[in-house]
Amino acid sequence: MDTEAKYALIGAGPSGLAGARALSRHGIDFVGFESHSTVGGLWDITNPVSTVYASAHLISSKTTTEFAEFPMPPRTPDYPGHAALARYFQDYADTFGLREHYRFGTTVTRTEPDGDLWRVSTTDRAGTETTERYRGIVVANGTLARPNHPQIPGGFDGEILHTSAYKHAAIFRDKRVLIVGAGNSGCDIAVDAVHHARSVDLSVRRGYHFVPKYLFGRPADTLTRGRPLPAPIKQRLDALLLRQFTGDPTRFGLPAPDHRLYESHPVVNSLILHHLGHGDVQVRPDIDRYDGSTVRFRDGSAAEYDMVVHATGYVLDYPFLDRALLDWRAHSPDLLLNIASRRFDNLFVLGMVESSGLGWQGRYEQAELVAAAIRLADTDPAAAGRWRAALAASPPDLTGGYRYLKLGRMAYYVNKHAYRTALREQTRALRDAFAGTEAP
Repeated sequence: MDTEAKYALIGAGPSGLAGARALSRHGIDFVGFESHSTVGGLWDITNPVSTVYASAHLISSKTTTEFAEFPMPPRTPDYPGHAALARYFQDYADTFGLREHYRFGTTVTRTEPDGDLWRVSTTDRAGTETTERYRGIVVANGTLARPNHPQIPGGFDGEILHTSAYKHAAIFRDKRVLIVGAGNSGCDIAVDAVHHARSVDLSVRRGYHFVPKYLFGRPADTLTRGRPLPAPIKQRLDALLLRQFTGDPTRFGLPAPDHRLYESHPVVNSLILHHLGHGDVQVRPDIDRYDGSTVRFRDGSAAEYDMVVHATGYVLDYPFLDRALLDWRAHSPDLLLNIASRRFDNLFVLGMVESSGLGWQGRYEQAELVAAAIRLADTDPAAAGRWRAALAASPPDLTGGYRYLKLGRMAYYVNKHAYRTALREQTRALRDAFAGTEAP
């Protein structure tokens, strides 16, 4: 196969499929690579590298998450689970003929520049290694693959697992369970565990804002879908509203948040407050050290456990691509709009973005920008270079006026309205420039 005229697209999860749809729609030749046997990424729980668990559901509603051109079926619940989402991505791929572009069961092991091209090395299920050259790379292998394991002194005699390895709540039966971390996954798993475990404790280092999935009988994220309010006004109004629905989480022993609402990802789970209020879950402070079957906490207290679950998130990782090639800065690559390489006009990343409510449509708009950038570079490389230089010199504000916490997991966090506006504006600018090259 002659690949030097094609792009290599890595991944067939939501971001990869968004990329495949945009590239194919705009006539850009590519070959997709996916280590699993089908599409869907982590949402296919049968995928050996999937990090979802049996009870996993969306934390944003279907209408704010789905691809705009491909709504979920009418009978889909407001917050579908992983099985419905796996079917959705399979239907999406089949509807737009995306599977035919992919080599399934093929893992990308190395990518590196080779002159103006990129050398891509892969391994298939039979262990056959292949190296080919492509005219560019679109990385879309997701952000939730490499577990973040906290470094806790001492040793624990019981079982320790990360949420990435958790699948079914039956593992908690009759055990004393400690869950470390009160983010969305930690709270989900605590709610699972109360129905099986002898006891469930939740070790919490910092405070969170808790948002219910329903307000006034509707999915909470569908109530304000019009013109966004200025950040200070929205924070004030929504904080007052949450007080009416969820009250003050510190009543349950949780720490007070050290940030205003929306300055870090909220926990979209009111069931955890229900179980805290019923005494099914007990709040513990941050861990000081492990000591056999005992866990000692920083307030001087201690308790015995059979199992510890690290709900401590993930570390961004592109293992097949040298960090220097992505201009890595501390916790994430330094990319234009979290998408485009500053050094290579044929290197892009899809899905390296976190935002409350951005949805898969936001990822598709990333892919539309990539397709527009590729088309302009093909027809007028000088114009494409000027676009990159102008964007680098005057990057748009992606915060929406929010002061996000300076944490590693927030390194690529954006405000959905500000980000999607910037994507659309830049895509229009690229298309206008491309149209100008075609004028007589």
